[in-house]
Amino acid sequence: MGMAEATLKSKSLPGYATFFFSFLITCVCVLSNNSYHHDIFEQEAAYMLKLRKALHNLPSNWFDNNTAICDWIGVQCSYGDISSTNYRYVQGIHLPSKGLTRKIPLGLNKAFLALNYLNLGNNSLSGPFPSLANLSTLQTAFLSANNFTSVSPGCFQGLDHLEVFNMRMNTNLPPWTFPTDLTRFSSHLYYLDLSDTNLMGSLPTDIFGPFPILTNLYLSGNHLTGLLPKSFAKLARLKSLDLSNQNNKFSGTIQFLSSLPELFDVNLAGNSFEGPIPDLSSCVNLEELVLANNRLTGVVPPLDNNKLLTVSLENNSLQGPLPLFNKTRTPWVSLGGNGFYLNYSGPCDHRVTTLLQVAEAFRYPFRLAQSWRGNNPCQGWDFITCDNNSKIRTVNLTYMNLTGTISPAFSNLKDLYELYLGGNKLSGSIPMSLTSLQHLKILDVSSNNLSGSLPPFSNKIKLIKAGNAFLRQPHSQAKLSPPSILGISMVGVGVIVIFIAIVYDHRRCFHLLQRMIRKKEKSSDEQELEELLKYYGTSTPIRYTYEEVKQMTNSFREKLGQGGYGTVYKASLVDGRQLAVKVLKESKGSVEEFVNEVVTISRTFM
Repeated sequence: MGMAEATLKSKSLPGYATFFFSFLITCVCVLSNNSYHHDIFEQEAAYMLKLRKALHNLPSNWFDNNTAICDWIGVQCSYGDISSTNYRYVQGIHLPSKGLTRKIPLGLNKAFLALNYLNLGNNSLSGPFPSLANLSTLQTAFLSANNFTSVSPGCFQGLDHLEVFNMRMNTNLPPWTFPTDLTRFSSHLYYLDLSDTNLMGSLPTDIFGPFPILTNLYLSGNHLTGLLPKSFAKLARLKSLDLSNQNNKFSGTIQFLSSLPELFDVNLAGNSFEGPIPDLSSCVNLEELVLANNRLTGVVPPLDNNKLLTVSLENNSLQGPLPLFNKTRTPWVSLGGNGFYLNYSGPCDHRVTTLLQVAEAFRYPFRLAQSWRGNNPCQGWDFITCDNNSKIRTVNLTYMNLTGTISPAFSNLKDLYELYLGGNKLSGSIPMSLTSLQHLKILDVSSNNLSGSLPPFSNKIKLIKAGNAFLRQPHSQAKLSPPSILGISMVGVGVIVIFIAIVYDHRRCFHLLQRMIRKKEKSSDEQELEELLKYYGTSTPIRYTYEEVKQMTNSFREKLGQGGYGTVYKASLVDGRQLAVKVLKESKGSVEEFVNEVVTISRTFM
C-alpha cells in the first residue's frame, strides 16, 4: 500500500466514527425530548388531579378513572408529534358558571407548557387569586365573579401574549392598587376588566401608554382617586370605557374624550369630574354617553355628529340653554338636576350669554355654576350687583381660586362700574377691550399671574394691579411690531388743531397717525406728546400739511361720528386706502389720556 493510499484510508476512519456518534446523539436527543415532554405531560396531569381533589362541583366525568384528562368536560388539549409519538398538552380550561367552590391549589402557573385559555368565571372560588406569573402562552383569562380574598405580588408578571383579562366582581379582595405588572407585557392586550375589585389609590401617570391596541377598559365600582393620567389620551383605539361609581373619587376634566375617535360607549357617572363636556364631534360612532352625577359645568356642546341612543347628563351643574335632542334618533335622554337657564331650547338673555363667556375663560368654575342659575343675572346670582333698572354695575370675583384668563366679553357689560378679580390665579394679559367701558370706575386685578402690557386705561379709573410681577406699564412694552405712526402737521390760528388718522388696508390692519406741529417753539403739551409717542415705540413720523389733510377729507365733508375728544371724518389717501381722521379742536383732558385713547383704537383693529 502506498503512502498516499494509506494516508487517505487513515483519514476516512474518523468519518464513520462521526456518523456513528451523530446517530447516537440524535437518538439521545429524541429520547431526551421524549422524556422532557413526557415529564411535562406528567406534570400537567399531576396538577389536574390536584385541581380535581381541591375543587367542589366539578363535572362528573372528572372522576371517571377510565376517562383521559384531555377528555374531561371543560378541558381542551393540543397535540404534538415528537418522533412519531403523540403528546397532548392542556391548552384550555373552560369551566364558567359551574358553581365551583373552595380554593384553587398553588402551582397553576408552573404546571402547564401551552395553556392559552383559562375561564373559571362566575363561580364561588375563594382563597388567593391564582398566580398567572410567567404563563407566557396565556392569551385569555376569565376569573370574574368569584370570592377571591387576596392578590399576591407579581402574579401578573411575564404575561407576554395576554389579550383578554377579566377579574371583575371580586368584591372580597382587600384594597389593592392597579397591577402595573400588566403594563410591562401588554402590547397584545385589548380587553381589560378590573371592575368591582376594590382597587384604590390613583392611577400611575403613564399607565396606559403601553396599551397600543386596548379597545375595552372597565374600572367601575372601585375606589380610584385623583386626576386621570394623561396617557388616557393615547388610547386612540378605545371603543368602550367605564370608569363609573368610584364614590366620587375621580376628579379633573374629561377633555381626553375628544382624543378617542373610535369611542362607542362611555360611562363616567358617579365621580367628581369638573369643567365642560368637550367637543365630541370626532366621535362619530358614539352611541352611549353617561356622565351623570358629577360636577360638570358649562354649555353642552352640539352632539349632532354622533349616533347617540342614550344620553345621561343628570345631576351635574351644566349651564346655558337646554340642549335639544331628536327623540327619534336619541330616545333615551336624561338632563334633570342641572343649571340650565331655560326649561326649553332657546337663546339666553344677552347678559347671561356674556357672563357665560366670562365663565368659559375661567374654565367654567363649579362655584359659579352653582350660583349662576336662571335667565336673569340680577335675580339671585351671587357676585353680581345690579341697580334698580337691572343693569349690572358690579362683578366681584375676588379670592375665588379662579384660573384661566380674563375674558374680553367683560366689555359687553356696558354699564359696569366696578370689576373685582383680585386674589386669584388668572394668567394672560388684561384685554384691551376693557378700556371701552366708559362707566368703569374700579378695576382690581391684583395678586394674580397676569403678564403683558397694561392697556392705556383712563386716569379716571382706579386701577389696582399690585401682585402681578410680569405686568408691564404701557411705556415699557416690547417694541415688537409697533403700530406704524404717521404725522399730520398744521398750524391753527389761536387754537391748536390735532389730527389723528387711523389707516387700514385689506387686512384690517390699522396704523396710528401722529401729528407733528410745525412751530419754532414747542409747547409743554407737544413735548409731552412726543415723549409719550416715544414710549409707544413709534416709527419715523410722516408729516402732512393742513391742505393735504383737507384734500384727504374732501374739505371735511363726510362726518363719521363724534368722539370724546373731537369729530371723526372719512378720508382717503392717494393710493385708495381709507382713513378715519379725528380732529381735536379743544383739549378736555391731558395729553396722556388723548394718546392712550388713540393707541387703544389702533390696537383694537390690529
